[in-house]
Amino acid sequence: MSLTLLVSIGIIISIIFHFIGVYAGAKKIVWIVIILTWAAVISVATSEVKPKAYSAIKEMQGKYKDTDKLIKEAMPKVSLYELIKIKSSYLKHENKK
Repeated sequence: MSLTLLVSIGIIISIIFHFIGVYAGAKKIVWIVIILTWAAVISVATSEVKPKAYSAIKEMQGKYKDTDKLIKEAMPKVSLYELIKIKSSYLKHENKK
């Protein structure tokens, strides 16, 4: 759910930037900025997480089958996007308790 929220916020910000560009008469510059912003966000989402995140993953491992499956698929290098999916799966089960 958090990924959906982040993407929604990104889309809304992109639309706002677009209309600012239309109003200011700088459409090309604004679209270049929007594309570079999305490229940066994708780069961050696919970058490897810090070592502290691996210890958090080890704490989540072994409790739920679908979370373990996501962890197995993500290893040995876990991206931020994969960490969000793992954490979301784990919290889904924890909230049911």
